[in-house]
Amino acid sequence: MRILYVHATLMPPPTDPQTDRFFLLSKDLEGDILQPIWFRTPQEVEAMFGAGSYPTYTVGRFRYHWFLAWRYSGIRQRLAIFWFYLHKGLEIHRQRKFQCIVAYSHMTTGLIAGLLKLLTRTKLIIEIATSPEKIYLTDRPRPTFSDRLMHLYSDTALHVSLFLADRAHLLSPGQLAAYPRLRRVRSAVFHEFVPVAAIQKPAIQKPAAKDEDQPFILLVGAPWYLKGVDLLIAAFLRLAEDFPKVKLKLLGHFPDLDQLRALTGGSERIEIVKAVPHPQALQLISQATVLVLASRCEGMGRVLIEAMAAGVPLIGSDIGGIPHIIRDGENGFLFPSGDSHALESRLRQLLADRELRQRMGEQGYQRAHRELDEKAYVVQFSKMVEDTIDSA
Repeated sequence: MRILYVHATLMPPPTDPQTDRFFLLSKDLEGDILQPIWFRTPQEVEAMFGAGSYPTYTVGRFRYHWFLAWRYSGIRQRLAIFWFYLHKGLEIHRQRKFQCIVAYSHMTTGLIAGLLKLLTRTKLIIEIATSPEKIYLTDRPRPTFSDRLMHLYSDTALHVSLFLADRAHLLSPGQLAAYPRLRRVRSAVFHEFVPVAAIQKPAIQKPAAKDEDQPFILLVGAPWYLKGVDLLIAAFLRLAEDFPKVKLKLLGHFPDLDQLRALTGGSERIEIVKAVPHPQALQLISQATVLVLASRCEGMGRVLIEAMAAGVPLIGSDIGGIPHIIRDGENGFLFPSGDSHALESRLRQLLADRELRQRMGEQGYQRAHRELDEKAYVVQFSKMVEDTIDSA
């Protein structure tokens, strides 16, 4: 089965093939990936992926086709990326036809993929990566006119792209529940790709050192309001006196640092960690005492599976796909979205009970390696593509 994957992110893929999903998918699939990246020159690409890796880079039975997005800015960048998707996709199809297009995101990426479907007469899968009913409305305390306009555009793109699609990839069963007209869309429900096998588990291997040396609560993600960082800071400041050894670490790209620092009240026990490469982020996650995802909008929360794979107990808000990953009372706790007092209560319960943390961490570890690892992802993704190609 041969596919064209239309990627929306500018982040380069991993250089280790064992953590690259397309290398692992090569067992059952082959194809091409349209990949914008945040580089300006071919030399930057080859410095990361080796000589001869530009303009295409082969991993397994897939080829990455790079687009150097940082040569442009603003609206020119977006238009240039969209043109790249369209002309490169058609060029690849003329050279060797693909049977199915998979687009990451229902937004403009999905619309372009829909146009490619019409022009190539192939099948189309749209991956829904967020909670579409909340997107753009939860980035800041008061949505602006621009936010509301973008939400309207998102809803329009969602309906158009799924009308054109043969199947949707959902991250949780209720991801489209807010859209009555889309409830009958054919769908496959499974998690995003996480390189579970590459994640260490010091939480289980060294519990004493982990809990007694430098315990810390960790939140990974940005922007801070969407991820509920303000809720976590408020909860931490109320419980800090009762847990004097515990620190709070916030990892992400936060351009509005002054606002975030103001929320901390100058607490020396709250550390704002700048965004780091993914392997370093995984290392920090594996060292955490508790991982919190207090999001106001979330498709699934890949970081939850990463923490589970490291044996770290979880606390998350009850929105989007988070309840699909956190089984309340088993591998972590859920709390009502926006309720910092409920979050505080769950944090107190976990911080005060080391055995509970270990038990939840172990449950999460077992589930991550049993149900949410690379093998499970490859099986479900490949089946989704096969079912789509074979559908009438």
